Amino acid sequence: MSAPTAERAAPEPEPAKPVRSFPKPQFTDAEAGALEFPSSKSRSFSYFEPAKLRATTYEDVTFDVQPDPDRHLTQGWIYGFGNGPGGYPLDWTELKSSDWHKFRDPNEEWEQTIYRNNANVVRQIQQNLANAKLADAYASWTPTWTKFIERNLGAWMHAENGIGLHVFTAVQRSGPTNMINTAVAVNSAHKIRFAQDLALFNLDLSESLDGFDGSAHRDVWHNDPVWQGVRKNVELLTAAADWAEAVFATNIVFEQLVGVLFRSHLVMQISARNGDYVTPSLVGSGGKRLQPRPRLHRALFNMLTNDPEHRDHNRELLSRWLEKWVPLSIAAARELQPIWSQPQERTVPFSESFEAARTGLRSVLSDLDLDQPKELS
Repeated sequence: MSAPTAERAAPEPEPAKPVRSFPKPQFTDAEAGALEFPSSKSRSFSYFEPAKLRATTYEDVTFDVQPDPDRHLTQGWIYGFGNGPGGYPLDWTELKSSDWHKFRDPNEEWEQTIYRNNANVVRQIQQNLANAKLADAYASWTPTWTKFIERNLGAWMHAENGIGLHVFTAVQRSGPTNMINTAVAVNSAHKIRFAQDLALFNLDLSESLDGFDGSAHRDVWHNDPVWQGVRKNVELLTAAADWAEAVFATNIVFEQLVGVLFRSHLVMQISARNGDYVTPSLVGSGGKRLQPRPRLHRALFNMLTNDPEHRDHNRELLSRWLEKWVPLSIAAARELQPIWSQPQERTVPFSESFEAARTGLRSVLSDLDLDQPKELS
């Protein structure tokens, strides 16, 4: 018989583990999904109301890309500046709108369209210049016309580049919606591209024409008294702090009184009479790019001058901007008058060209329901 075994001691109880708390998921009806908005009950929906029956590709790729607390950002801006407000502040312009998101670019331009359209224009210009060389088209130019292009078309290149690079590029992020900023950015690209076309044309003429000074335009822009009014106007436009004022003063005032005056009512009118069929195609291509711009900005400022809440404020402010910028652009236009007499064949007097430019601005102001400043009388 075996000896009795010693009774084993009971094991010590393990210490209790601390209870860890985890956040409990709370399932709700997901406010964003429960909201009703245009086409919310459709299988293909958007978060905005299209301008027409169906949304266009332009609206799909630009609208609400830049949200704000008035649309979708219920928690407020998610980013900001170190010493300023967040996001896209409305006080970056003195103009006011009850709904900035109502604006649509009537030209419906965005990244794809600008690449496609500019590629077509570049091909057209390159083909025209190549054909001009093959046909020796520059041989028929008179010395006075060669000097006119050398000095004046070259000087205009600086105006286009200055506006594109230092006006529109500078303010293209300042608008309160992506629709406005995209339109301004496209405007910038058109201006810079046209300035580059003029620069390449200048190089082409330097190689093709004996005695053509391809660097003369720099001295003209800096020192020729005829161009100092335009230069002053452009440089003051680059200093405008209010993004809407910069856009208004450039595309509504300067473009009508100076840009259209030089490009359309001078160069396009007299080139053929001086044996030049190449320059009109180049300037015409640039004008074709810029032609939709007044339509775009008429839509923007017409929205503001007819705003149900702020129309009176906006009209009064735009009238003050007209009083500031119209005299400046008129002075710049008048200082250009001597170049109308430089070509050998002068088919249009300055007074007729200038009146056509003023009539164009009057038409724009009439569309915007703005009073004409006394300088246009």
